Amino acid sequence: MLYLLLYGWYVWYNVGMYIRTIQRKNKDGSVVRYIQLAHNQWDPQARCAKAKVLFNFGREEEVDREALKRLVKSINRFLGPGETLRYEAETGAAPLKFITSRPLGGAWVLDRLWEELGIKGVLETLLKKRQYKTPVERAIFAMAANRALDPMSKRGVEEWVKEDAVIPGVEEIPLQQLYRAMDFLLENEAELQKQVYYSVANLLNLEVDILYFDTTSTYFEIEDEDEDGGLRRRGHSKDHRPDLPQAVIGLAVTRDGIPVRCWVWPGNTADISVVEQVKKDLIGWKLGRVITVLDRGFNSEDNLRCLQRAGGHYIAGEKLRSGKENTVQALKRGGRYQTVRDNLEVKEIVVGNGEARERYILVRNPEEAARDKARREKIIKELEEQLPHIKTHAKAVCELMAHPVYGRYLKLDSRSLPKIDRAKIREEEKLDGKYLLRTSDDTLSAEDVALGYKQLLLVEDAFRTLKSRLELRPVYHRLEDRIRSHVLLCWLALLLIRIAENRTGQTWCSLRATLQRMQLGEFSGTAGQVRQRTETTPAQKQIFKALAVKEPPLLFSINPTAKKNA
Repeated sequence: MLYLLLYGWYVWYNVGMYIRTIQRKNKDGSVVRYIQLAHNQWDPQARCAKAKVLFNFGREEEVDREALKRLVKSINRFLGPGETLRYEAETGAAPLKFITSRPLGGAWVLDRLWEELGIKGVLETLLKKRQYKTPVERAIFAMAANRALDPMSKRGVEEWVKEDAVIPGVEEIPLQQLYRAMDFLLENEAELQKQVYYSVANLLNLEVDILYFDTTSTYFEIEDEDEDGGLRRRGHSKDHRPDLPQAVIGLAVTRDGIPVRCWVWPGNTADISVVEQVKKDLIGWKLGRVITVLDRGFNSEDNLRCLQRAGGHYIAGEKLRSGKENTVQALKRGGRYQTVRDNLEVKEIVVGNGEARERYILVRNPEEAARDKARREKIIKELEEQLPHIKTHAKAVCELMAHPVYGRYLKLDSRSLPKIDRAKIREEEKLDGKYLLRTSDDTLSAEDVALGYKQLLLVEDAFRTLKSRLELRPVYHRLEDRIRSHVLLCWLALLLIRIAENRTGQTWCSLRATLQRMQLGEFSGTAGQVRQRTETTPAQKQIFKALAVKEPPLLFSINPTAKKNA
């Protein structure tokens, strides 16, 4: 009964669908007529029905008007809400057959953002210098959209575009065209990232006075590493896979989590060796006053001096247990904490005078302090249970003393047996929930320094997105250039989804699930072929509004079949 009511409502709603002719008068006095498909829609403000154009067929002399009338008659009897479409096709109650449907909403939104952010325009400008006959820009977009919507190999992308997705402006892209587009992408890597940054920064009015930079690693499912100079090398693995060759990936993001630029280095590259290249690559980007925020792994004196060249500044994390003289003095210095946002307490400390003067901010998080205390008490309890059973076996003693967790709280007694170091526990208690920051900028408040460093988590979140949602790994490519291009595609996809998340306040997982429920159906019958999307749901309307993206047309294409002469 519910189905009959819904279907009856929809037929009534669309009973006004009709073919109409409009005309335009040229300057020479000639008149051109165009054929449109329209239906009457009630305007509550004007309190009357107004014509809404559903589809433009083109000039009157180029259209078979009678064929259109037959097809529109079929549409009026058939097309309705998504469930009705399939039901009518399966029951044979309508003259059109349901052929197939593919997700539309996700690719449509990404394509609109792609164009709005200027990425399409940048690529088209770069392509003017080349004589490509293939849709390179569409191929690059298709691969970036695939990363965001349904990550797979490039061979899989070929079939995905043809059978499982709706990519505006293209029906299929052969594998070789995808590879050719990847080569073009890498050839223009530096200029592309720079121009995309300019376009995005101007459009979104980004505040790029602070950059957050960090690195991660991604491994390859191969046994042998590349020779010297190659990209796939063994090194310090942040994925805990030291047995596999890897590449090191660097990422710089803004305070809003918008990725500004990415880098790829060989897997044996040390973090502290990349800062100079990052600084050099960003020269000339018109970033204004840049304060680079670095994690503890980057704060060598050489790196910090490099960042201060050309007027740059830094906020860098300091290792609390490094033993450095200035660090020890900063931790011993007395003074009151000031409570700031995000449950943080800060204390400003200055060590030294003149050119040797260093500014530190000691930060304490009470909630994290409670967690540190609970973790330590659990470890001590486990040690108190284990130690009575430890014998004088040298190997067992060595293993326990070298343990990365337990060894920190142990020392050897007069019998060379491990025992709990109570003095060390008291020292550790003083560090609960604390971290130490060092900055070269005296104009930043202690609160800005603390909150700025906390935003470094944006980079870590971006890396998690790259590895999980965008499936940066596994990398199927063997050639180094293709690997680098693959990372660039992931960067483009990350840029799109970060914009979408920031504007809507929703996670990409939620956005993708909602948008992909909008399907484009294909129907065929004796009167012709039609491609129509499903109705926009309230949740989808909300997303389109938040993103300032226009909804897709209800009817994508109408191809009537001409009636054969008897």
